[in-house]
Amino acid sequence: MINPPKFRSHLRLADRTLDLNRPVLMGVVNANPDSFSDPGDRPLEAQMAQVRALVSDGAGVIDVGGQSGITNVAEVHPDVETARVEPLVRAIVAELPDVVVSVDTYKPPVVEAVLEAGAHIINDVSGLRAPELAPLVARHRAALVVMHTAAPPKTRLQETDLYGNVVAEVGAFLTDKVAEAVAAGVDPESILVDPGPDFTKTPAQTVEVLRHLPSLNPDGLPVLLAISRKDFIGALTRTRPRERLAGTLAAVAAVGSGTGVVLRVHDVGEVRRFLTVLDVLGGTDPVDPELRLSDDLRWAAGRPDGTVAIP
Repeated sequence: MINPPKFRSHLRLADRTLDLNRPVLMGVVNANPDSFSDPGDRPLEAQMAQVRALVSDGAGVIDVGGQSGITNVAEVHPDVETARVEPLVRAIVAELPDVVVSVDTYKPPVVEAVLEAGAHIINDVSGLRAPELAPLVARHRAALVVMHTAAPPKTRLQETDLYGNVVAEVGAFLTDKVAEAVAAGVDPESILVDPGPDFTKTPAQTVEVLRHLPSLNPDGLPVLLAISRKDFIGALTRTRPRERLAGTLAAVAAVGSGTGVVLRVHDVGEVRRFLTVLDVLGGTDPVDPELRLSDDLRWAAGRPDGTVAIP
């Protein structure tokens, strides 16, 4: 029996409260031309088409990025990163006001620009390395992701002897950084913690951290889990990134299907459908006795007699 961990079931944003009684899916849209998954210099309308598709698939949060996560490559200047992400943030806020907008950045000038543009969450993968970042988030009453990492951004570090006790050290880091954010004025109910799967962790260390999420989050803060297609899944299943959906779904079931979770995923529709069935089979609410499969969904390639199904 899988018993996923449960955390606080809401996240406070400046203009709303995000309900986390069920996992909320975060879709990823890259505005940088050297992205792993969205390569090429795409115009704003192409980026918005991707946003619309992700929202249609079930994303409640869109995470916008303007700098590739490729390690050991030079950082993008904040002005360049801002020019990439700010127009997309403004476009999402204007067209899809119910969608929560997150921005993956750790640079204070970018943070200030996107919060002015209407972003709701700053997804800081640096572990609050910039002391100016948390006060900016506090001033805008936005939410903040506090992520564990033992190295600066864009630095690959995976050593088996890096930690004496990885769970204790990740937990202590997150506790210290959350306290730092709160001292800077960030509302405690506006903070998510991220254990940083694969960030300065070997696959074995990532597994150990994910097995002990409640231990490293004793205050039960909401958790951002970026576990989609991760290296630890590839190492366990011997698969390349696009072959890791099955492993991703297993990870979602084990650690990401409880309350207080935001799931940063690539395959939004597949994860949404997976959670729908998991909720029903693991729950006790009665199922509508009139539930039926519509005829247009019964056949893989149309009816075998050649007739057209009427929905």
